[in-house]
Amino acid sequence: MSIRIATFNCENLFRRPIVFGSGNDPIRDAVLEDFRKLVEILDHDTYTANDRTKIIELLKKHSVDVSQEISTQTILMNEPRGRARLLQGEGRNIEVRAEATGRSAWVGWAELVKDDLSWDAVKNTARVIAEVNADILLTVEVEDRLTLHRFNKQVMAGQFEAEPYPFNMLIDGNDIRGIDVGLFSRHPITSVRSHIFDKKNSRDIFSRDCPEFEIDIDGEPLWLLGNHFKSKRGGGGGDKRKLQGERVAQLYQAALARSAHVVVAGDLNDTPGSPPLTFLEATGLKDAMTHDSYEGPPGTHGKCTNPSDKIDYLMFSPELFAKVDKVEVERRGIFEFGTPFDTVTGPGDQASDHAAIVAELDL
Repeated sequence: MSIRIATFNCENLFRRPIVFGSGNDPIRDAVLEDFRKLVEILDHDTYTANDRTKIIELLKKHSVDVSQEISTQTILMNEPRGRARLLQGEGRNIEVRAEATGRSAWVGWAELVKDDLSWDAVKNTARVIAEVNADILLTVEVEDRLTLHRFNKQVMAGQFEAEPYPFNMLIDGNDIRGIDVGLFSRHPITSVRSHIFDKKNSRDIFSRDCPEFEIDIDGEPLWLLGNHFKSKRGGGGGDKRKLQGERVAQLYQAALARSAHVVVAGDLNDTPGSPPLTFLEATGLKDAMTHDSYEGPPGTHGKCTNPSDKIDYLMFSPELFAKVDKVEVERRGIFEFGTPFDTVTGPGDQASDHAAIVAELDL
């Protein structure tokens, strides 16, 4: 029985935070860092005078207007009308309500402003998935399960005339930006374990979590551990990626005790031999792109020409790796790649700046 397993960082399917598409790394990193600080302050049990000042300072810095009418804002407050609000005032003349003494005293949250992806970008994402034609596809950076379902039915099948996937699954994780890890499958998904850790106790190791999907392959279980490690952007991610790599290695060993067929996949945001990858490599996991059948450049991101461009992984337990027949990397959805699809004409309509990795196995 031949089966194709793949991973692809889609960079969202329909809507993406505006800041991610800014094309300016320093600006993007500054907004994301301010957003992190704001969310941290908003979670305080009691707001000090400094907290209240800092909340307003951060909101005004990113053009937040309680009327929600400023089109250039990158951060917005999502609040109900009435007394359960954090803010009062009009336009930029806002302040924290006296009654909002801490996190439990108001209802709502901060979020990154999102914008629609272009229809061309959505179609090119579908084209990559159709070209890969995987039986099991890990999707990284996906908004939510309903979006995954609608993309499957309305784009893959409804517009692109590709065969829709009969099974899909996504459990919302800790990442509040709407970039979760999901799964498309042509085989039944029999169970899901989502490893969500308390931020204080885990040192925020899994801000994006590690779901484990159990997939039934003709009566035999296959476990897929999906990941999206902390980015290098903005600094400070190295220690978290190292902790993530160490923890995923433990989860892999536990899964291996349940089945010899285990896959670890996703955007790990680091290169082979780096500390986070060392933990995984030490377990005996085999990177698909090291298979004898693979021919092509070393990278999976951006131009893909250098080893430093490899940050996406499809890794197999030894027994599964021995069954691999062929490995391919689909890069034509990337604008920076030398020979993209003819429908990819710029960064605004590319499928993603990540490639999709696919392996064909004889099970």
